[in-house]
Amino acid sequence: MGVGYPRDIVTAVMAGIDMFDCVLPTRNGRNAYAFTAGGAIRLRNARFAADSGPIEADCPCPACRRFSRGAIRHFFFADEMLGPVLVSLHNIWFYQRLMHDIRRAIANGTMADLAANDPRSRLGPSETVGLVDEPSSRRRHERT
Repeated sequence: MGVGYPRDIVTAVMAGIDMFDCVLPTRNGRNAYAFTAGGAIRLRNARFAADSGPIEADCPCPACRRFSRGAIRHFFFADEMLGPVLVSLHNIWFYQRLMHDIRRAIANGTMADLAANDPRSRLGPSETVGLVDEPSSRRRHERT
């Protein structure tokens, strides 16, 4: 069951679905598209060339702990496979953290609050949070 974006997962959980399979984190990671709680970012954009910060502040993943946005952007432009690997790794950690928080919210009886207030619950192809810079033609192909 290819669910996809964080918004889709939260909506599915609210409907009682508890099993997911999704290639979106790695497919997008291979294309320099990183998920963050503040919105998705496209690391190929020029504004990240000299950015010394991690993909996402406070993210414990190895990509965020060891590499800057600027370095990861360079890997993509140098056709270095490390770029797609790092962004895919970050995206998987992002999804794992989301699912951990969803499980905790279910156990605490606060799932409705997470769905209504967590910015990750709005991330999707027409998201209103953060730094989205995905062309509309690309969005049509990555909805699954």
